[in-house]
Order: sequence, then structure tokens, then C-alpha cells
Amino acid sequence: MSNSAESSELKRVLGLWDLVFYGIVLIQPIAAVGLFGIAQQLSRGHMVTTVLIAMCAMMLTAVSYGRMASIYPSAGSAYTFVSRGLNVHLGFLAGWAMVLDYLILPIVSTVYAALTLTRIVPHVPFGAWVLLLIAFTTWLNLRGMRSTARSNIILLIAMCIVIAAFFIMSIRYLAMHGGSSALFSLDPIYNRSTFHLHDVLTATSFAALTYIGFDGVTTLSEDVKNPRRNVLIATVLVCALTGLFSSVQIYLAARVWPTYSNFPNAETAFLDVCGRAGGVWLFQAMAITLFVACVGTTLTGQVGAARLLYGMGRDGVLPRGFFGRLNAKTNAPAFNIILIGVITLAGAFTLSYEHAAEVLNFGAFLAFMGVNAAVVKTFYFENRKRNIVTDILAPVAGFLFCAAIWWSLPMLAKWIGAAWVLLGIVYLGVLTRGFRRPPARLDFAEQ
Repeated sequence: MSNSAESSELKRVLGLWDLVFYGIVLIQPIAAVGLFGIAQQLSRGHMVTTVLIAMCAMMLTAVSYGRMASIYPSAGSAYTFVSRGLNVHLGFLAGWAMVLDYLILPIVSTVYAALTLTRIVPHVPFGAWVLLLIAFTTWLNLRGMRSTARSNIILLIAMCIVIAAFFIMSIRYLAMHGGSSALFSLDPIYNRSTFHLHDVLTATSFAALTYIGFDGVTTLSEDVKNPRRNVLIATVLVCALTGLFSSVQIYLAARVWPTYSNFPNAETAFLDVCGRAGGVWLFQAMAITLFVACVGTTLTGQVGAARLLYGMGRDGVLPRGFFGRLNAKTNAPAFNIILIGVITLAGAFTLSYEHAAEVLNFGAFLAFMGVNAAVVKTFYFENRKRNIVTDILAPVAGFLFCAAIWWSLPMLAKWIGAAWVLLGIVYLGVLTRGFRRPPARLDFAEQ
């Protein structure tokens, strides 16, 4: 037992800042860039405020994730926490909502990559870029090619260099066009003439996409020194640093382009801001960075969704004959990869970037609410040592923040999300013979 304990202890090699760095890599430092134009229009010029509101919801939820991860370290994250903390059937539905996110993520990244390419090479139509991108990423995944940790680090460095250049050129531009009065203003945070709470909350439900991925930190719980402390602190720090860094980006962009209603193209408005602040070279540098990041996300998102479907087929949650098969040469779930490519193609031609992102947030915030509820049941109702602040007030506040953002989603996202959840409930009823037996376990460990 002593040797076993020593061996287990030696595996815990990650410190607090290792986790924070990992979380920032997952979210990406340019996460808010692609959301800028649409969020500015939805909020009437108050995207900075939406990012800060979402940060409050995410930090409270991050505390809940950190606390549950200290008890149940798992790659399943929200699925595991809701299953263990609340109920296995509710856990299945939380996992079902996560499956929706896996299916939607390649659509979001493909659409934005194609939009970016149309700004670089405008004479090639959007539809042609979508077809080329999906064919390319599907082909790579069928061959079993995946991005490496080294390529991700190189991309992260490139992002930081381009964002640093944007900071410098934006400050220079504002100093030359108005001085301190142009650089310092409360208008991006609160402009009395355009502020409307309903619009800000609606935009927050879109801008919250900035933080998607922060919960990935909790999947490393078994490799962390002092996980009870470090996982919780790291998840909160990742949300806080992402929120503050994104707020500075958006603030400068809003000052460089103060009129939110006249973007040449709302989906790629940040590129126009870069062009105004730094000229053609900054425009092109940001566009290339965004494109490469989106292709990387599409690659990993497609194979992640395909492997999740494979796991569900292997375990009998989905028909094993189709979903539970691997290619003998590449060891890749070829049928699933092709299926995800078809779903991505259909989604890219039927959903706008804004609508796809909002559907993604439907599933994510449903899972966030479930984790906050699981904390209340686990730490307040099932624990003798109760703390009313940490065990009920904080998670309830996180739940309500997330519920407000979720409720503010547009109706299209709600209808699509509700249809998916209803399908999950019906399917769960069939699998469990009327909810009379536990559902099959969903395996997120391979993603």
C-alpha cells in the first residue's frame, strides 16, 4: 500500500499555473474576436459589459466545477457531476446536451473559417469555401491525422503576437485620433443613450461563447498537486483572466470603431477594426490567425464528436453496427467522421454563425445549471458540515446567472435545443424501459 501511494503521488505533477495555462490554451486568447461584430450590434455597443456579466456567471460556475472535480475527477465533466450529484437520468440528459455541443462545434468553426476566407479571397463564394473546408478536414480525420501539442503551442504564440500587435496599433491609432479622450471612455461599458438591459442580456447569451471550454481544466484533476485547492482556483482564474483579457480587446476595438451599426460585415467586424488600426498587414495577420485557429477547432471538433458517437455505439447507447465500428487501417471511426462531415455541411448551409453559436450555448448553459444544482445537493443537503455561503448561496447565484443567460437566448436556439432535449428524453425512456433502470454510461474520456 505504501508503494502504491508513492506511485500515485508521483503522478501528480501539475501545479496551479500549469492548469491555468492549459485552460487558456483550450479557450484561446482570441475567443472573443469572432463574436465582436454581432455582440456589438445585439448589445448596441456594450459587448464589454456582456463579457463582464458572463464572467460573473462563469466564475461562480467555475467554483462549482472545481468543487465537484475534487470529488469526481473525470473527463465526463458536467455529465459525471450531474449523474453523481443529482440523478443518473438527469446526468444522461446533461450528457445528451453535451453531445449537441460536440455536433454544433464543427459547424461554428467551419462557418467562421469560411467567412474569414471570403474576406481574404472575396471572389470565391462562401459555399465553395464551406465545401472545400469540410472535404479537407474530413479527409484528414479519415487518415487519422490529428493536431499535436507542439502545433497548438505554436498557434497560441502566434495568437498572442497578433493580439499584442493589435493592442499597440489600437493605442497608437487612438492617440493620433483624439488622444486621451478617444482612449479613455465609459461608452463601451455604459452609454446612457443606447443602453437597454434586454438587449445586453440577449447579447450576453451570445458573447458567453467566449468562455466555452473552461471546464476542460477539471479533466486533469487526477494529475494535479493538491487538486481540492488547485483545480478550483485554476478554473476561476481561467475565467477571470479570459474575461479581463477579452474585455481589453473588445474595449479597444469599440473605441477604434465606436459606431456599432455600420460594420461592412458583422461576422468578421474585428478584421475591419484591425484594418483601421493597423492597416492591411494587421487585417491579413488577424484573418490568417483566425482561419488557422478555426481549422484546428474543426479538425479536433469533428474527430471528438466522431469518437464520442463511437463510444456511444460501442456501449450500446447508439446502434453498434454503425456507430461502434473502427477502420482497421487508421483505427478511426470512419462512418462517424463522414456522418459528422455531412451534419457539418448541412448545418453550415442552414445556420448562420450567430445561430449556430447560440445553439452551442443552449447545451453548454444547460450543463452549467446542472453542475451548480449538483453542488447544492452534494455539499448542502448530503453533507453534515454545511456552509450556507459556499454550499448554497454561491451555487444558487451561479445557477441563476446561467439561467438568466440561457433564458435570454433567441427563440430559434431554444426551439432547436428543446427539440434535442425532447429527443433525448424520449430516447432515454426507451433505453431505460420507462425510466425503470439506470441508463447506459456515456464515455467522454476519449475526447
